[in-house]
Amino acid sequence: MRIIEIVIVTGASKGIGLSLLKQLQEKEKKVIGLARSRPSEAKHFVTVDLAETEKLDGILSAVIHEHIAEATSFTLINNAGTVEPIGLIGTVESAKVSNALSINLTAPMILCNTFIRELEAFSGSKKIMNISSGAGRKPYEGWGSYCTSKAGLDHFSRIIAVEQERASNPVEVVSIAPGIIDTGMQETIRHSSEASFPLLNRFVEYKEHGLLSSAEETAHNLISFLETADFKTAGPIADIRHL
Repeated sequence: MRIIEIVIVTGASKGIGLSLLKQLQEKEKKVIGLARSRPSEAKHFVTVDLAETEKLDGILSAVIHEHIAEATSFTLINNAGTVEPIGLIGTVESAKVSNALSINLTAPMILCNTFIRELEAFSGSKKIMNISSGAGRKPYEGWGSYCTSKAGLDHFSRIIAVEQERASNPVEVVSIAPGIIDTGMQETIRHSSEASFPLLNRFVEYKEHGLLSSAEETAHNLISFLETADFKTAGPIADIRHL
């Protein structure tokens, strides 16, 4: 029997998501990327705006049904995220707050729900890796939407872990903080103002002093964790820097 490991990665067009897609493909996993634009490296891809949450259930259901007869395992990596809007509460645009929550929290919740429902009878390995942030575990001025959505993702992961303890074919879940990465998100942070983000200078210094991890290195560490860690022991809340 041919081993076909299915990995679904959101936000797979750039940053950590693109590095995950490329490295997992090199390991001969069948990777299905989800994002607004398709990178040239992607062999399998669904173009979708994660903020359009009403489309996600149907998209993931279709992906699972297409592969369930041949798959030996399924993994969902909820990587897509946005740090915007950056600004003190009382100064940010309401529409941008709603968009951030859709991408950072509502989309992963819907995808996890669909993943668990559609694979309830599947007896192979099933894993969910939610890419969280230290900002979900510590308040940062100017990041109200980002911190809150990542804290919600952490707690949602805890709930899944508790519920899956009673499942016949349980899904393993972890919400993992990947550290501070040199991606477009960091560029967005550095181009904000000190009035909007009082810790701006600290993040500028991270870049200037070479303290940012690369997307490639981070993806490698996340995949190593995914392949070797016991989620029940390490999770449901983890930090790649503390493993």
